[in-house]
Amino acid sequence: MQALILAGGRGTRLHPYTTVLPKPLMPVGDYPILEIILRQLKGAGVTDVILAVGYLSQLLQAFFQNGDRLGLNISYSFEEKALGTAGPIGLVLDRLEDNFLVMNGDLMTTLSYRNLFAFHQDQGAAATLGTYKREVRIDFGVIETDENSKLVRYIEKPTYHFEVSMGVNVLNKKAIAPYLKAGEYLDIPDLMLQLCQDGYPVHCYQEPCYWLDIGRMEDYRTATEIFESKQAEFLPDLSCES
Repeated sequence: MQALILAGGRGTRLHPYTTVLPKPLMPVGDYPILEIILRQLKGAGVTDVILAVGYLSQLLQAFFQNGDRLGLNISYSFEEKALGTAGPIGLVLDRLEDNFLVMNGDLMTTLSYRNLFAFHQDQGAAATLGTYKREVRIDFGVIETDENSKLVRYIEKPTYHFEVSMGVNVLNKKAIAPYLKAGEYLDIPDLMLQLCQDGYPVHCYQEPCYWLDIGRMEDYRTATEIFESKQAEFLPDLSCES
């Protein structure tokens, strides 16, 4: 298995910390976020990883080097400008396997990458999105009115449920290649929708797991707390070693 990890963002919502560290190197417990991901991928059977880097790329290179320390083959792809979440794939098409993982380098999850990849292959999908059921609580009374501003519904502090993208996907190189051009900006949602519109099978995969997107300071604090209390669930192989 092969993974392309998007690690080139500036992490502006985590300032001031990300003025000196790229977000994937932010520590969670004893490990940088990206090291947790890499250890999980290794445990899932991934052998080859490409890091798509940009902002403070030299720090990521210095820390992970060629991956020997983690038992992985790590190489790098450099973005001279922001290319979105799918654009970086266009720079490395010639280095990718027929099917590969592409994911954000700033998330934490206990999702089984092995199961996600197997599901993608079993479905013969052009693309498979890892999804998560997210609960959003509104701390206010929600008002619904008609076209004449008359009250229709009054919902006190409702809870809504959504199926959200985890930022973890499996793609088929042959299916996506026509939509990608080296150096051109493209986001994953646009790529997925275009595949659907053109009749390609795009599937969604979900399983019970933890998932945390470390985009804001409060998310980072929550991730740190959960990881420290449930490290064995995030890194079971490491727990067995110790």
